[in-house]
Amino acid sequence: MASVNKVILVGHLGKDPETRNFENGGSICSFPLATKESYYDREKNQRVEQDTDWHNIRIGKTGLAKVAQQYLHKGSQVYIEGVIRYKSYQTKEGETKYITEIQVEEMTLLGSRPNTEGTGTRVEETAAAVPDPVPTDDLPF
Repeated sequence: MASVNKVILVGHLGKDPETRNFENGGSICSFPLATKESYYDREKNQRVEQDTDWHNIRIGKTGLAKVAQQYLHKGSQVYIEGVIRYKSYQTKEGETKYITEIQVEEMTLLGSRPNTEGTGTRVEETAAAVPDPVPTDDLPF
């Protein structure tokens, strides 16, 4: 039987991306992403907002990490596709801590960039070079 580990999130950054660069030229970018769901309550005749969920986002692809560092800021809206990763570590006191992260495979910058009329920018890493973000009209939702 086949299995699938795929996550799709659309949310807003909780803070500016943090990037760590390595000697081999690679980099990792991480940031918290907030998502919130709502529904319409017909009895109360109003929209009901649910609690905000926070996700730990990690971008290991160097090209995507550079794009995130350059274009994303606190409050930016982004579409992310990735996989769930569970990690654990030991604190100095010997306590085991657990972390759930979303490892990004693809992302789309949402909202318009300054001085442009595009509604989003789809970003995919190529093997040759870091791509220049290109506005697209075919957003995945």
